[in-house]
Amino acid sequence: MNEYLKQVITAMESRFNTSLEQFREESSLIVKPAFIVPLLTALRDEFQFDMLMDVTAVDYFPQETPRFHAIYQLYSMQHNLRIQVRALLDGNAPSIDTVESIYPSANWKEREVYDLFGILFVGHSDLRRIQMPEDWVGHPLRKDYPLGYEEVQFTFNFEDIMRNKPQAKD
Repeated sequence: MNEYLKQVITAMESRFNTSLEQFREESSLIVKPAFIVPLLTALRDEFQFDMLMDVTAVDYFPQETPRFHAIYQLYSMQHNLRIQVRALLDGNAPSIDTVESIYPSANWKEREVYDLFGILFVGHSDLRRIQMPEDWVGHPLRKDYPLGYEEVQFTFNFEDIMRNKPQAKD
């Protein structure tokens, strides 16, 4: 691990009570949702992580505590380093503060996470659907979202599928 990255991680662990997870040379800081704004502000202002590359989420359903991870991918152009920040969110109505004021590019990325996962970003300037229609019910990337698919047709199940498939009337 890079020496500068070690300094950053040590500083964040002592100030914000974060923990570090590493997997295949990728460092992830695990943080409580209440600390997301001050932590990302410190990473931007003090440690030159000046680019928010992505905001996404993961659903660990049926696990409820934590059910979701809100994930922020940051990049430091000056140091050519990447770091991932994960905020652990509980339950079926997760919420976290917006980071729009720190990284303006978070606007559309947070809207996408809201639309597809249902994570509420408190204080967001325009939190509404961005990919799904306005009248869509539910959040399609949640693991408890009902699947609506058609079974693949093969020779062994051709008759079963054709029997249940709606047919055009002559």
